[in-house]
Amino acid sequence: MAHLDVGQLDIRETNRAVRELIQDTANPRHRYLLEAYDRHRNLEHAGRFEEIFAPEMTVESPVYRFNLAGQPPMTLEGREQVEPVYRLWAETNQCIFYNESETIAVGDWMVVSTMVGYQQTLGAALVAGGVDADEDAMYLLKGRVAMIWPYDERGRLVGENVWEYDESGHELIKLDAEEILTTARAAELLDPLINPLPAFDDSMLAR
Repeated sequence: MAHLDVGQLDIRETNRAVRELIQDTANPRHRYLLEAYDRHRNLEHAGRFEEIFAPEMTVESPVYRFNLAGQPPMTLEGREQVEPVYRLWAETNQCIFYNESETIAVGDWMVVSTMVGYQQTLGAALVAGGVDADEDAMYLLKGRVAMIWPYDERGRLVGENVWEYDESGHELIKLDAEEILTTARAAELLDPLINPLPAFDDSMLAR
C-alpha cells in the first residue's frame, strides 16, 4: 500500500486542464460543452449534486457506465439511480477528486479526458467491495482513468462513461485524519470556481 504527500494535491486544481482548454477554445459549441463540463465537475466535488440535474445541464434520463479495476462493471440508468450515488458521496466525503496529468479533447458531441485520478474513498466501501482495507479509515483510490461524456444537441449531458484503462496504475493510499478533505471544506474552496452556465443559443448547435 502506497503513501503520498497529500499536501501536493489541491482540489482547486482538479479542473485546471479544463479551464486552460476553455481559454484556448474559440468554437462556441465546444466552449459551451467545456464550460458545462467544468461546472458539473466542480458542483460534484463540492457536494452540490442537485444542481447537476438542472434541465439545461443534464437530460432527464442520463446513463452512467463504470468499469473500474477490482469492481464489476456497473450501469446506472436515470436520475433515480444516479442521484443516490452523488448523495452518498457528498454525505460521506467521497465526492473529493484530485487528478494529475489530465488531457482533454472536445468535439461537437462529447468531452473526452484521460488522467491519473484520485477519489477519496471510505475503507468501509472498499471492504464491502471485497478489498482488503481498514473499514474505519479513509483512502485515496488512485487509477489511470479515461472518461467519455456525451452531450445532446442542446449541450446537455447524456451520461458518463468511465473506465480504468491501465490497472498497473491502481493504488490504494491510506489517509491520516488531518489529510481528509471534507465535502463542506471542498465546497468552500470551490465556490469561487463554480461559474454559471452560459446561455445557450443557436451558434452552439452542432453543425
